[in-house]
Amino acid sequence: MLNTATKSEAPGTEQELTDGFHLVIDALKLNGINTIYGVPGIPITDLGRMMQAEGIRVLSFRHEQNAGYAASIAGYLTKKPGVCLTVSAPGFLNGLTALAHATTNCFPMILISGSSEREIVDLQQGDYEEMDQLAIAKPLCKAAFRVLHAADIGIGLARAIRAAVSGRPGGVYLDLPAKLFGQVMDAAAGAKSLVKVIDAAPAQIPAPSAVKRALDVLKGAKRPLIILGKGAAYAQADDEIRAFVEKTGAPFLQMSMAKGLLPDTHAQSAGAARSTVLKDADVVMLIGARLNWLLSHGKGKTWGDAPKKFIQIDIEPKEMDSNVEIVAPVVGDIGSCVSALLEGMGGSWSAAPADWVNTVNKKRDDNVAKMAPKLMSNASPMDYHGALGALRTIIKERPDAILVNEGANTLDLARGVIDMYKPRKRLDVGTWGVMGIGMGYSIAAAVETGKPVLAIEGDSAFGFSGMEIETICRYQLPICIVIFNNDGIYRGTDVNAGGSDPATTVFVKGSRYDKMMEAFGGVGINATSPDELKRAVNAAMDSGKPTLINAVIDPAAGSESGRIGNLNPQSVLKKK
Repeated sequence: MLNTATKSEAPGTEQELTDGFHLVIDALKLNGINTIYGVPGIPITDLGRMMQAEGIRVLSFRHEQNAGYAASIAGYLTKKPGVCLTVSAPGFLNGLTALAHATTNCFPMILISGSSEREIVDLQQGDYEEMDQLAIAKPLCKAAFRVLHAADIGIGLARAIRAAVSGRPGGVYLDLPAKLFGQVMDAAAGAKSLVKVIDAAPAQIPAPSAVKRALDVLKGAKRPLIILGKGAAYAQADDEIRAFVEKTGAPFLQMSMAKGLLPDTHAQSAGAARSTVLKDADVVMLIGARLNWLLSHGKGKTWGDAPKKFIQIDIEPKEMDSNVEIVAPVVGDIGSCVSALLEGMGGSWSAAPADWVNTVNKKRDDNVAKMAPKLMSNASPMDYHGALGALRTIIKERPDAILVNEGANTLDLARGVIDMYKPRKRLDVGTWGVMGIGMGYSIAAAVETGKPVLAIEGDSAFGFSGMEIETICRYQLPICIVIFNNDGIYRGTDVNAGGSDPATTVFVKGSRYDKMMEAFGGVGINATSPDELKRAVNAAMDSGKPTLINAVIDPAAGSESGRIGNLNPQSVLKKK
């Protein structure tokens, strides 16, 4: 029902009116957007209040960047645009990092920001929080729009929704100047101006010739490998992907946010033999994965000397040949492409050669056996493997829980240690490797799925969004945060060689992050051994209460930049 006000036009007559505030709300509700993440302030404070009054859930954060990260992962989990609402200029800029992150990771998100008046901004006359936000946003997102007239609110939001979810998903910016909200128009005309988006992300069917070409290449492989990326997880074509992978019989690797599309314990999983399969495979099929830095761009030492043929399934044609030649590009949405491949395989497909499968399985099993004793450690203070071993068991026992993970060593090691069993249950730093997603992701995951959340955080990574623990407590969300506290970035043992200040990577020794949680009414626990950690996390997950566990890690544990230390340039000069 369109929101209306009544205005007397003449004696004995009344006209039903609406305004920009109500048209924004009605347009959102018409398109099934019922949750907003943001920070209130001029000029959108009353908009947030009115949204709540009209039944939209508005979650108010302590910083726009964290609200933006929440919106971005909401889009990934639901395939609908997550919406972040911010104030103008500084608030807009705070949300912009998350918008760029969403675009880079192909998450559908809309950043809606209030803005200063065009006539003042364009003449640079110094309006309150003056900034040409549309121009700034354009290079960092998939599309950007500004609405100047109330009658265009419906079409503006419709364009933003369609741009966010169609083709390769991404971030969209929607600029709403302050004067827009107060604009009044006839209610009937306002109702007619609203647009319900139909088939926002239509299926894109692959060409039959492309499907045949891909199957011919795969059929000729002696050492095939399938790599599943987060695009495959986003597609929610879980049954089709599993059926296809199992029918090929080929070993598979799952990129970190694709983990759980098939269980990491699946007989074909090559996660524990990653270096072997990348180096020795002769045909590599990429499903919703990109050959970017996370896969060493498809070349170099990581990929060995064995000649490779690449098959790539992606909705974006320009992704093909981005780093190496793709001999069999299959362009279309993941669900349609995988279904077509399954159909094209027929009933007599020959599984991957047994000698290749057996070689991979032996390497995997050897590596798993080698790792097992480290995960059983109950040392105090804990090392990473002992602590992660305890958490690994918890996820195995609670496969429906959402795992959020960020940090350097905390991320790199957890990715390899903790097995996932269901799709879209592991959420992490994504393509950019950005720190600070933890609390925003955790809040959105709890809100959008209704499932308990376990956030495993490095102490440095937690610092980027830590104040949002107040948000978690305010909304009483079932989130358990575990901070791997080793007193610093990478390690807490670095020394300043040139003065009395602490080293740049060192934090306050013996910090008690659990006390922060207690300050906001949540549960805080200090854990010094894997057994204590496991008991504390299980209690938190059972209770559903906001909980923060300060997991005391040996300050000497950890390596520089985790597993990507090779990206950190080193000086070859020695000081004389």
